[in-house]
Amino acid sequence: MSGTSEGPTPAADLDRSAVTDSDHNTYRRVFAAATLAMAVVDREGLVVSANPALGDLLGADPDGLTGRAAADLVDLAADARTWHAYREVLRGRQARLRCTRRLKHPEGHSVWVQVTVAPLAGREPGVLVSVADIGARRELQARLRHLQMHDPVTRLPNRTLFFERLTAALEAESYEQSGTGRIGLCYLDVDGFKAVNDTLGHRVGDRLLSAVAERLTQVADETGYARAGTPLVARLGGDEFALLVEDSTGTEQLADLAESALKALEAPFDLAGQRLSLTASIGVVERHAAGTTATGLMQAADTTLYWAKADGKARWTLFDPERNAHLVTRQALSSALRPAIERGEFALEYQPLVGMEDGRLSGVEALIRWNHPQFGTLTPNRFIGLAEEDGSIVQLGRWALETACRQARRWQVDHPDEPPIFVSVNVAVRQVWDSDLVADVARTLAETGLAPHLLQLELTESAVMGSAGRPLQALQALSDMGVRIAIDDFGTGYSNLAYLSRLPVSVLKLDGSFVRGFQYEGDKSTVAVPPNPADEVIVEAMIQLAHRLGLTVTAECVETSAQATRLRRIGCDTGQGWLYSRPVPPDRISELLGGQAAYAVGKP
Repeated sequence: MSGTSEGPTPAADLDRSAVTDSDHNTYRRVFAAATLAMAVVDREGLVVSANPALGDLLGADPDGLTGRAAADLVDLAADARTWHAYREVLRGRQARLRCTRRLKHPEGHSVWVQVTVAPLAGREPGVLVSVADIGARRELQARLRHLQMHDPVTRLPNRTLFFERLTAALEAESYEQSGTGRIGLCYLDVDGFKAVNDTLGHRVGDRLLSAVAERLTQVADETGYARAGTPLVARLGGDEFALLVEDSTGTEQLADLAESALKALEAPFDLAGQRLSLTASIGVVERHAAGTTATGLMQAADTTLYWAKADGKARWTLFDPERNAHLVTRQALSSALRPAIERGEFALEYQPLVGMEDGRLSGVEALIRWNHPQFGTLTPNRFIGLAEEDGSIVQLGRWALETACRQARRWQVDHPDEPPIFVSVNVAVRQVWDSDLVADVARTLAETGLAPHLLQLELTESAVMGSAGRPLQALQALSDMGVRIAIDDFGTGYSNLAYLSRLPVSVLKLDGSFVRGFQYEGDKSTVAVPPNPADEVIVEAMIQLAHRLGLTVTAECVETSAQATRLRRIGCDTGQGWLYSRPVPPDRISELLGGQAAYAVGKP
């Protein structure tokens, strides 16, 4: 037979065709019965077929979805990034796309869905778009987030949500496009809340916190009604609350808010039969959002709240940059004290103590200076209090004692023809309590070779008066050793004159406030201070009493010849002040030892 013919279909091809038809039918049945909303989409992005589940989800007839653009049905063109990724999947250049979309149902409610676009398996052209309803999951996530971000006691936003809002408000895109570009914060602490918890229990304490939260929320709502936005009220922990004002209009707005919060908390609280009255302290900070960090804002608010507490509580206080700078400086000095001692940043200057009768240099007071690398030369009032607080005064005082004694001995050796002068060193009470002062003095005198009677230790009147136990024992031991004990700033503290006879004291140093009133009307050098006759009477009486007790008297802050003349006439033994000399370096004292006559005529 000539020609060709195809002949019958091979059995293998028939079997393959049957399998394909069977798979296709199975696929269509599964596609139609699936609870997951799906649509087959061709390479042009048009729906080839949609299952009933997708019709139900979108509120449409599945057959009516055929031929429509899938991107329109599930909002894939809403943003450029998603639209580009979708087109890449259609072209076979990207394996998969998954995104979350909020779709509008024809009945009016919104549906949150997760859309997945993936190529069809096998040789089928196009992609499969599946749409999963995730509304229940999102609702659960929202409930969990609410629990995570809100305080269970007050139901206010907690610290986590507060910082989330604060951080977002400080981002440039939040304030550059609109708003005032400013931010404000009221940081509130309930005064005496711990006492409520301790006496009435935590249940009452929690009820009180909840009531406080309600009043603060009401204040915020009223403020927000009158302005563009409502402040965020949050509980940061314990009895601390915050009112965050985004797009603040200035400090006046924050001051009004803080004042309203204080007034709202003034009315008594009736809780479970308990009538409680309380107050609060508020730190207020208001500034430009640009350049501000959440940490910096909270530090400023915390500092200002501390000021409000320190200033007496039941008040609000506005952040003061100058006050804060002083605090920062104080903290910087405190942290640098001990290393500064080890680095040798301290030095002593000496102010002459001059005999009132003969004008001769009889001694010097050692005055410590801190040569700070950043703040320059600092006088004792800038750092002695800090040293007493952290205990470094013991180390610093020991250094000053050793340095002063060594210098006094050097003057004695360098000027053997002159009567030796004594050195007076200030001693803090903490040196007596926290160290063995007696042992320190004994060791220092032995090492330097200075005679005990050439060392004078000065303690303040408030430290000496009423001394008992260890301080009194230490003073007595030092006196027995031959060291002179002086009471500094006498007349400003307890002034228990009768107690003087029982103390091992040899010198009284009259506080300068008495001497400043020692003026004659004709004295033109200090016209700002009028004469005060009462000061003269008081000083004369103290000098006479001191002499009867066997004590000598030194007058501090002698600045004019009129003061010196009057002090000399009423029997004062020694003078100290700018009339004679300011505090000077050691070499200047060496020069003065050879020029004693200068003081006889009251010249510096």
